[in-house]
Amino acid sequence: MKPVILTGDRPTGPLHLGHFVGSLQNRVKLQNDYKQFVIIADYQALTDNYDNPSLVRNNVEQVMLDYLATGLDPALNTFFIQSQVPELYELTCYFLNLVTVARLERNPTIKDEIRQKNMKDSIPTGFFCYPISQAADILAFKADLVPVGEDQSPMIEQTNEIAKRFNFLYKAETLKEVKSLIGTVGRLPGIDGKAKMSKSLGNAIYLGDSADDIRKKVNLMYTDPNHLKVSDPGTVEGNVVFSFLDVFDANQTEVEELKAHYRRGGLGDGVLKKRLVEILEALIAPMRQRREQYQKDPAFVKDLLRNGTNNARQVAATTLLEVRSAMGIVY
Repeated sequence: MKPVILTGDRPTGPLHLGHFVGSLQNRVKLQNDYKQFVIIADYQALTDNYDNPSLVRNNVEQVMLDYLATGLDPALNTFFIQSQVPELYELTCYFLNLVTVARLERNPTIKDEIRQKNMKDSIPTGFFCYPISQAADILAFKADLVPVGEDQSPMIEQTNEIAKRFNFLYKAETLKEVKSLIGTVGRLPGIDGKAKMSKSLGNAIYLGDSADDIRKKVNLMYTDPNHLKVSDPGTVEGNVVFSFLDVFDANQTEVEELKAHYRRGGLGDGVLKKRLVEILEALIAPMRQRREQYQKDPAFVKDLLRNGTNNARQVAATTLLEVRSAMGIVY
């Protein structure tokens, strides 16, 4: 049997290049060697969008189209919708008793998101506890590996803590620990250079962007504010265009030469941005074309989700029965 991957995203908007380098690339590379479950985590999206459920509902299909656009093969992956697998909620309830409030408060991912979203004293309980829900997703499918962005590593650590505590407490070997696979880039900056690329911050280049969208966004990228004339020496560090060239340009020897030229002066931002536009368009154009093809057959996309969700329920139900048995609550 193939080892298992559990991976996915919250449907709060279309997926962007940060998602691509963070985990989507690895999912595509590994899909032949692993049994891969891909979750559209709509319940977790609702934890901080409870007042706007239509946003989440409307993006489920969009995220699914993005998955297919990146090259995730319907024959090799099980795609499913989190809220339609009620077994995951029951597992979450059992796991809630294994984690203290103090431990959740120390979770770096939660702390960062609370600060970023400016929640302060108005943190919804569902949002505060969503690392436990995420652990239930992973442990339900007995995943061996989870491809994640760097900012999600604390979630994997918390998942393994829950698995170990459950097995120790109930003298069982029901739940297995999981390994994380960090993407090629820890955090891809947004085009504004102020934070990581994020749907909520409006600083992203999306996988479905048109050629014109890509050009406009690259032209807006933060560079060196003191590089006013082509002849001026420029700063490479913090320059978003160079950050992107480091990630997406296949010719890193030339990139290093461009950095040296930029530092000594005589190289304009326009030249660099033109190069980056061409590179990103070459990357995104095939995704855009695949997306358009799948978009023409919405019934096929819905059937993929329906069948995948039914399959996911069967797997999660098996784990749930094992958890109940270990706890002695099978009546």
